[in-house]
Amino acid sequence: MIAQITQTSQGEGFQDITAQVKQQLHVLLPTPHADGVLYLYCPHTSCALTINEGFDPSAKRDLEQFLQHLAPRNLPLITYKAEGSDDSPSHMKSALLQTSLVLLVEQGQLILGRWQSIYLAEFRDGMKERKIYLKFLPEERTISPP
Repeated sequence: MIAQITQTSQGEGFQDITAQVKQQLHVLLPTPHADGVLYLYCPHTSCALTINEGFDPSAKRDLEQFLQHLAPRNLPLITYKAEGSDDSPSHMKSALLQTSLVLLVEQGQLILGRWQSIYLAEFRDGMKERKIYLKFLPEERTISPP
C-alpha cells in the first residue's frame, strides 16, 4: 500500500513535514510495533526532500540562503527560462538534495536524530501543490528450524 502527503507550498523555502510523515506511517504499519523501512518519494523536479536541523529555525534559514547562493536566478549560464526565472535554478537546487529518502522504523516509531526534521524543500515561487508518496516495507522475520 502507498500513502500520500499533499503539501501546498507558499513559495521557495523549507516546510517541515515530519508530523505528516509520522501520521501516514501509522496508517501504513501492518501492526502498531512493526519494524522496517519507510520510503518517501517526491515526483517533482523543482522541489526535494531532506533531513536536517529541526530545532533552531535559523539553521533552516541558513540552508535556504546557502542553496540560493549556489544557484541564484541570475547565473549567466542559464538558458532555460520558458517557465520563469525560478525554474532552472530550482532544478539545480533539487539536484543537490534528494527526491527520495529511506527512514528506519523500529517498534512502530520513526528513527530520527534528536534535532532532525524531515523537510519538503520548495524551490519555485508561488503556491505549488506537491505530492510525497510513502511506502512501508516491514522487516521480514525468519524462523529458525527446530
